[in-house]
Order: sequence, then C-alpha cells, then structure tokens
Amino acid sequence: MNGKIMRQKIHADLLHRFDEDIQIPPIDRGIQTLVTMAARGTARSFTSQSVSSELLRFLAAIALSSPTKSDLQQRDIIIVEDKKLREHLHSIIRHRWLDTTPALLIFLGQNRRQRQLHKWHRKDFANDHLDAFFNASIDAAIALSACITAAEAIGLGACPISQIRNDCPRVRELLGLPDHVFPVSALALGWPDEAPIITPRLSTSLTVHTDRYDDRDAREQIEAYDLYRDQIMPYGRQRDENTHGHAEFYSWSEEKARHYSKPERDDFGSFIRDQGFNLD
Repeated sequence: MNGKIMRQKIHADLLHRFDEDIQIPPIDRGIQTLVTMAARGTARSFTSQSVSSELLRFLAAIALSSPTKSDLQQRDIIIVEDKKLREHLHSIIRHRWLDTTPALLIFLGQNRRQRQLHKWHRKDFANDHLDAFFNASIDAAIALSACITAAEAIGLGACPISQIRNDCPRVRELLGLPDHVFPVSALALGWPDEAPIITPRLSTSLTVHTDRYDDRDAREQIEAYDLYRDQIMPYGRQRDENTHGHAEFYSWSEEKARHYSKPERDDFGSFIRDQGFNLD
C-alpha cells in the first residue's frame, strides 16, 4: 500500500473503532506500524505453526527496549517452553483456546534487583512504600505493550491474560519467583488463523482530555457507545443471568457492571504484601 492508501485505511479503522472522524496528520514515517496498531484486535485462534525460541527471545529484547522508570529496568519476562509447566499454568488461566496457542510469555514486575543494588552498595532502600510496587507494575506493563506492538507488526496475533494472577501463590511456586517479583500478565502469541476483529472503544471525546479532566457528559457518551457497540459487536450471551436476570438490552456498560459485581483476585493485595512490599 502507498502512503495515501495507508492513511485512508487508518482513518477508516479509527472511524470504525471510535465512531468518530479522527483526522490523520501528514505522517511520513512509521505509517505501516500505525496501520497495524489502528486495526489491531485480540487473537485467540491460531494456526499450528510454531513460534521459534529465537523469535520469542528477539521479541523479548524488543519489548525490553521500551521505556522504563528512571532506567531502573524493573521488569522481567519468562518464556514458558516446558510442556508440563504450560499445563499447570493453563489450569490456573482456564482458557480452552490456550491449549492450542503456540507460545506463552509471563511478564513480571521486578523490584528485587533494585533492593539487591542497595544491599551490594550498602545504601538504605528509602522508598519502601506503594510506589516501589507501582513502578515495577508499570515497567512490566510498558514492556507488555511494546511486545504486543512488535509481535503484531510482524504478523503474529497476541492476547494479554490477566488470569495469570488468579492464583499468585501457585504461580510463584511454579515459576520460582523470589520476594519482590510478581506476575503482571501472561501473553499468548501465535500466527492467527483469521484476522482479529477491531473492537470498538469509547469515544475519544470522553477519554482524551485537554488541560483538565472532564466527564460531565459521561453517562450520555457511554449510552451512545452502548448503542454503537451493540450494532457492530453485540454480546452472544449475558453474564450471570441467574444472579442479575435477563436484560432487554444487554450493553457494554451492563456487561462491565456485572463483571465487576463479583470479587476477583481479592487476595492479590495480601500476596503482594507476602512478597515483601509495603503498600502504605
């Protein structure tokens, strides 16, 4: 595709995603990457083609080239190759499609090294509070996002998986995680057997602010999004009908309200404290 056609594709994909006419500036560099990013969708169905260890290590290196808070580099990646280990992790994540996924990576928040540096150089660790956990979490999330972008740029499909935190004590045991190292997300990678679907997102008029936060018309914006999303990506089933009943109009906002009306990972804070973090 030439530059004009690529810009037209980005415009069309963003229109589909946000239901907004987002103008494309006159960009000359990186346009092919932006085409991929604008059209991205989560992949959960893959061909049987493997993803080589060499390629996974290359993607990990690209991911770890991403920004990191104050050059502290508080993130690690585990490439899971052992079949038995994969099976144990699958039993925690509980996604059937994961059994046919060629590659699985685990992104870790890593505050252990920083504390080791203080010990080796005989310096007090004066920041033993919530920010230590927060910085490591963000570092891992930045690397995760960079890995997804890199993988999709070469044609792989990707799906981040928060369910790796469903049983952190067992994950810690399986992966041999020491204190101050914790799972942030798993990442499934493979060659998609079909083009991932573009998922609609909330309007940028609600989510992008100038100078000051403003959500005065949040309800109206979300109701409009509910209608738009239902037109192009309606839900096939309703969550927890036995508890919440059957909704005449099952919207995105109804789905998300139901989703978080039940506790999830409510032991995560105690796990993080057990890992030696002070969350004050």
